[in-house]
Amino acid sequence: MRIRHWIVAFASILVLFALMSCSSNNPNTVAENGVKLQGAGASFPAPLYTKWFKAFGSKQQGVQVDYQSVGSGSGVKSVIDRTVDFGASDAAMTDEEMGRVQGGVQLIPMTAGSIIIAYNLPDMNGLRLSRKAYAGIFLGKIKKWNEPEIVRENPKLKLPDKPINVIVRADSSGTSFVFTKHLSAISPEFDKVVGANKMPNWPTGTKSKGNEGVTASLMTTPGSIGYVEYFYAKSQNIQTAQLENKSGKYVSADTASGQAALASAQLPENLVVWNSDPLGDAAYPIVTYTWQIFYKQYEPKKLAAIQDLIRYELGEGQKDSEPLGYIPLPPAVAEKGLAALSNIAARNPQQ
Repeated sequence: MRIRHWIVAFASILVLFALMSCSSNNPNTVAENGVKLQGAGASFPAPLYTKWFKAFGSKQQGVQVDYQSVGSGSGVKSVIDRTVDFGASDAAMTDEEMGRVQGGVQLIPMTAGSIIIAYNLPDMNGLRLSRKAYAGIFLGKIKKWNEPEIVRENPKLKLPDKPINVIVRADSSGTSFVFTKHLSAISPEFDKVVGANKMPNWPTGTKSKGNEGVTASLMTTPGSIGYVEYFYAKSQNIQTAQLENKSGKYVSADTASGQAALASAQLPENLVVWNSDPLGDAAYPIVTYTWQIFYKQYEPKKLAAIQDLIRYELGEGQKDSEPLGYIPLPPAVAEKGLAALSNIAARNPQQ
C-alpha cells in the first residue's frame, strides 16, 4: 500500500510539473493581432505565476503569457540571450549578468516565500533541527537520524538508526542560492566548503531537477531530507522541520513567520535585498523575495502588455499568494515595484 501511495504521489508531482511547464492559455484563443509574452525561470514561484498568467490572460483579451519553469539560472541565461520577453529568478541577477544585457534590465520583486527543510520519516512529525544539525546534514557530517545533535532537540521522537538520504538540486537554482546563502551565514565551515551558489558542489546528496523533482524524490525515498519552496511541501502534505532561528527559537514556516523575516530587511533602490539570517524571535530563518526580470525597452504593443501584467501581479494578483503558501508583498514593496514601471519604456523604432 505504501509503494502504491508513493507511485500516486509521484505521478501527481509529474502532472504539476507538466502544468507549470506549459502555456497558460490555449494559443487558439489569442486574437490574430494579440500579444504573446514568453517567460522562463524560477520554479520556486511557478505555481503562483501559473495561476496569475492564466487569470491575466482571461481578463486581458488578446494577451497570452507562457511560462517555462526551468530554474533561475536558465531564466537569467534566457534574458541575457534574449530568447524570452521576461525572466524570473530567486537569485536576482549579478551586476556582471545585468551588464551583459544591452539596454539594461529592471528587476521587480513579485512575491516572497520560505524555503523549508522537508523530510520523510513516517510517524515522526514535529522534527526540530538546530542550526548546527541542519548545516551538518547538508555538509555530510551528520549521517544518521539518531545522531546526538538531532536527538538532543527531539526527546519525544524515537529517531531511527538509519542513514539520512540527502536530496539536493541538480540544476542551476535560485532556491539553492538562497538556501546555501543562509547556510553560509550560519556556518563558517559551510561557507568555506560549499559557499553560496546557484549550482553548489554538494559534499553529499542525490540530485533532482527543480523544486518539483526534489519534492517527488522526498516523497518516494524513506529517510530522506531536502530543501524546497514551502508550496511544494504544503501541496503534497510532506513533513517539514521546525528550524532554529537567529534568536534560538524553533519556528515553522507560515505567513506570519515569513512576514516577520521580511520586516527586518529594507528594500534598496534597485529592489534587490538579501536577509540571509533574519532577526526576531518569530522570524523563519530562510525567506526570500523572488523577482521577475524585464528589459528596459520593448516594442510598443508588448510594452503595454508587460505594464498591464506587472500592474495585475502587484495589485489584484497578490491575493493569490497566501492561499498557495507564498508571502504577499508588503504594500510599500508593491508600491516600489509599481514605481519601477517608469524605467520600462518603448523601444526607439530605429533601434
